[in-house]
Amino acid sequence: MLTATVPDDDLLHRLDDLAAAHPDDLRLVRWDLSEPLDAATAREVDLVVVPHYFVRPGGFDVLRDLPRLRYVQLPSAGYEHARPHLPPGLVLCNGRGVHDAGTAELAVGLTLAVQRGLPRAVRAMGEGRWDNPFGPSLADRRVLVVGQGSVGQAIVARFGPFEVDLVRVARTARDDVHGHVHGVDELPDLLPGADVVVLAVPLDRTSYHLLDARMLARMKDGALLVNVARGKVVDGDALLAELTAGRLRAALDVTDPEPLPSDHPLWHAPNVLVTAHQGGNTDATAPRVAALVRRQLTALLAGEPPVNEVART
Repeated sequence: MLTATVPDDDLLHRLDDLAAAHPDDLRLVRWDLSEPLDAATAREVDLVVVPHYFVRPGGFDVLRDLPRLRYVQLPSAGYEHARPHLPPGLVLCNGRGVHDAGTAELAVGLTLAVQRGLPRAVRAMGEGRWDNPFGPSLADRRVLVVGQGSVGQAIVARFGPFEVDLVRVARTARDDVHGHVHGVDELPDLLPGADVVVLAVPLDRTSYHLLDARMLARMKDGALLVNVARGKVVDGDALLAELTAGRLRAALDVTDPEPLPSDHPLWHAPNVLVTAHQGGNTDATAPRVAALVRRQLTALLAGEPPVNEVART
């Protein structure tokens, strides 16, 4: 019998048919990790599906009371918030593929919003003022997409129809059916030629402050930085200095710190648009999480390797 916990009634309902098809092999339990499981159930749990945005201090400690636990399934692609806090001996699986579409949509939307001056238009509308500025296009611009995982690839695919010059950057250089992918070590030479730089990399020791003061200084005057990765991929103080000076523009779905305090100067910096980590906040997310958990459970029931394994603790 495989016993798995899911964090909410919606996901439980979406998996009812799978449980009904395997009455002797699969047990689903609703558990959001907010308090310990009863002792009898805790002894039987093999897999835990973690709630969305689960960043409660010490929240993963309850997993230490599950002696049979083998698998932890995250709904997010990022896993840096979970891995250091898990007990040893577990397989950590992420939500690769779940948020690709939503995050890519937002990356393109943020880019268009800033390029076409939509924040300025919203302010003018609130004032009942007819404002008809001349501004930059997205067409014919060079767009640098840093990160070629599933999210980065989804972003590239959506930028394609906008008649831009797309430059792809990954951890290491390579060639594929779409052409050349540059290595991240080439960023110092690529940044000066980019009109838009989109960040879609996971946060780890190699990407922490990937765009520091030195790298930001390499960006051309007026260039737009779009961050849908993690806030700590960018040196926030250095970016704030560039924005305050009016040299760069930014569209940020992630910040450092996060949530951004109400008195943080980034809220009022010029040339910046901030959204509150909304990449995955769409009605496409729940069914995609359910589809991933369904694939995961099906694989484990069949004795196959887990889906989306990213680490072992």
